[in-house]
Amino acid sequence: MKILILNAAIVNEGTIAEKDILVENGLISRIDNDLQHIVADKVIDASGQYAIPGVIDDQVHFREPGLTHKASIGSEARAGVAGGVTSFMEMPNTVPNALTQGLLEDKYQIASQTSLANYSFYMGASNDNYEEVMKTDPAKICGIKIFMGSSTGNMLVDAPETLENLFSNAPTLIAVHCEDEATVKARLAQFKEQFGHHVPYNIHALIRNEEACYTSSSYAVGLAKRTGARLHILHISTGDETHLFEKGVRKNGKILLENGQEKRITSEACVHHLWFDENDYKSLGNQIKCNPAIKNEWHKAQILQSLLDDRIDVIATDHAPHTWEEKQQDYWQAPSGLPLLQHSLPIMLEFYKQGKISLERIVEKMSHSVADCFQIEKRGYIREGYWADLALVDLQQSVTVSKDNILYQCGWSPLTGTTFNSVVTHTLVSGHLAYEKGVFHEEKKGQRMSFVR
Repeated sequence: MKILILNAAIVNEGTIAEKDILVENGLISRIDNDLQHIVADKVIDASGQYAIPGVIDDQVHFREPGLTHKASIGSEARAGVAGGVTSFMEMPNTVPNALTQGLLEDKYQIASQTSLANYSFYMGASNDNYEEVMKTDPAKICGIKIFMGSSTGNMLVDAPETLENLFSNAPTLIAVHCEDEATVKARLAQFKEQFGHHVPYNIHALIRNEEACYTSSSYAVGLAKRTGARLHILHISTGDETHLFEKGVRKNGKILLENGQEKRITSEACVHHLWFDENDYKSLGNQIKCNPAIKNEWHKAQILQSLLDDRIDVIATDHAPHTWEEKQQDYWQAPSGLPLLQHSLPIMLEFYKQGKISLERIVEKMSHSVADCFQIEKRGYIREGYWADLALVDLQQSVTVSKDNILYQCGWSPLTGTTFNSVVTHTLVSGHLAYEKGVFHEEKKGQRMSFVR
């Protein structure tokens, strides 16, 4: 199918310029002025709108297989596409955990049949599956996930020898969840004894505190420096941790240090750690209970600053849906995680409206840098010859999040009642017009991402 996008303000590689985009056979075949004479199957007049590379989210939990009462690959990919997300990388703490190459491939099979977005899945590491992890193909798998702190679907890796071996020999990027287990357990016991069921509103931030995060992240960074591992630390939640990272510069498809060497230790910020803070527990409670915990306003400001000065490299969601009933349990029983994928781009565009970040930087952190960090083949940029993963955004429209327009299978969002002053009108996934003004076109699914490593 040939698609022609006219008069779009293209936000790409640090510039904004009004041009036309021609899409053929799934690829961007031409970017130029005055292409209106070309005959196409579909013509989209994007006058007054911005065209951006589709968002690539490097951390989501779609719950399939085994937990499909919460979500499925199909349902959550669909919600993401409505929010301008064209590609995702999904985590291994499903049921069963993706700890063998066979179980991992099962997820790829499900996605090939149901995912409207492009996809990749992390290989999971445990204390005793080293041989399976070493079989991971760097060209086909986004990375290896290590939980250096227990979270939903406990896959904690805490054996020092195992960590040393994984960091020393992993065939591809290692993505880690960093919270020090000993610190969390000690504080959990302390607060449970102190408060019982009468917990203070911000207890989660007190239990999974700054010390737990920094202790684990600094250990991972030290281990990576010693072994030479390609390390990516997920969901940075404290200002303390931001000082562990050096400034990165994108160049020729790589993220480099200022001295020109490859930046081998990268990191991610999640939108909820930028949007919410400790005060929001008063009104939202378990809705924003997540690991690592949302902390105070100072940490929120430091994370944003670290994105702007390029110490933190990418923006993601850690999208992790649970049912409303599960979240209504008391604090000790309620699971951690919140659904965010449909609203990650609107959140960042709201920050643009507030003057906190430019459109160019949003695109860099949500698309360009993710593609470079993971070395994704022909995605993350608006370039001729690249896959046509595109979102069209209208910054003159607004929408209020409500039960009627939440697309997550779980049916709720901690953002309910929030008005966003931007709307995604169209999303193209690998050249397929998957979403158009509230209508999904699901006759074609997304593609498995490949990596140039």
